[in-house]
Amino acid sequence: MIEFDSVTKQYPDGTRAVEDFSLVIPSRKITVFVGSSGCGKTTILRMINRMVDPTSGTIEIDGESIGDLEPVGLRRGIGYIMQNSGLLPHRRVVDNIATVPVLKGVSKREARERALELMDTVGLDRSLADRYPSQLSGGQQQRVGVARGLAVDPNILLMDEPFGAVDPLVRADLQRELVRLQQELDKTVVFVTHDIDEAFFLGDQVVILEKGGHIAQKGTPAEILSNPASEFVADFIGANRGKRALHIENTSTGQIVVDIDGRATGVLTGPIQVAGHGEADAVRASGAPAQGEHAS
Repeated sequence: MIEFDSVTKQYPDGTRAVEDFSLVIPSRKITVFVGSSGCGKTTILRMINRMVDPTSGTIEIDGESIGDLEPVGLRRGIGYIMQNSGLLPHRRVVDNIATVPVLKGVSKREARERALELMDTVGLDRSLADRYPSQLSGGQQQRVGVARGLAVDPNILLMDEPFGAVDPLVRADLQRELVRLQQELDKTVVFVTHDIDEAFFLGDQVVILEKGGHIAQKGTPAEILSNPASEFVADFIGANRGKRALHIENTSTGQIVVDIDGRATGVLTGPIQVAGHGEADAVRASGAPAQGEHAS
C-alpha cells in the first residue's frame, strides 16, 4: 500500500505543482491518475520513487516513510516505465532489460537469462534480443520498457504515460497486455495518463485531478460514470456527450445502443444480473470490452 498524507510540492519559483495531497493507493491494483497537463499527476507519480521529493507531508510504502530510504536504492526496487520507453540506444534489447539487475549485483549471465524470460512474458519474440532499440517498432520498444520495469520483480510499477507515443491500434494492444500482466503478476501499478478512456479501461481505482493535484473525484470507473462528483468531472469524462450518453433504440432486427449523436455504438447481447436490481441487458460496444471486464 502507498499512502500520501498532506503532501505538497513547491518549486523554488513559488509554483505549487501539488498542494495538500492525500490518498491511499491499494496494493495489487491498478490506480490511474488522469487529468489535463499541469495538474500534477506526473509529479505525484515521481514522488513515489523520490525522483521528486515533496516539500512537506509524508509518503509511506507499506507503513515505512520513503523519506527515510536512500533514493537510488528505492528506485532500483521500483519498476519505472515512461513514454518513448527510455531505452539505452547503444545497448541491445536483452541488455536493456537486464540493466537494473546487473546494477544490483546479479551476474550478467543470470540477468540475461531472466531478460529472455521476461521477453516471453511481455510478448516479445526472443529473436529480437540482440537488436538495438532503433531496430524495433514503437510498440516493441514499449514492451521492452515494460520488461525492463519488471526485471527486478518489483512490487510497485510506475507508468508515466507509457503508451502515449504509439498509434491507436498498438496502444489498445498494449493496454490489454498490461491488464493481462497485472492479473498474472499481481503488481501494484500506478499509471499516469491524460486519456480518460485509457483510465477507465485500465483502472481499478481512477483518480481525476485538477490543477495543483487536487482530487476532483476518485473511485472505480463505474462509480465515476454513474455519479460524477461535479460539473468539472462530468465535463472531463464527457458524461453528457458522445459515447458516454447512451440510450437504447428498437429496430426491426432488435435493440441497439445509440450515442447522443445518433450513432450506433453497440448491441444488447442478453440479460445479466445486476446486484440489487435484478436482470439487465448486457451491452457490447463495437470492438470494446464491457466496463469492468478487466478487473482482477
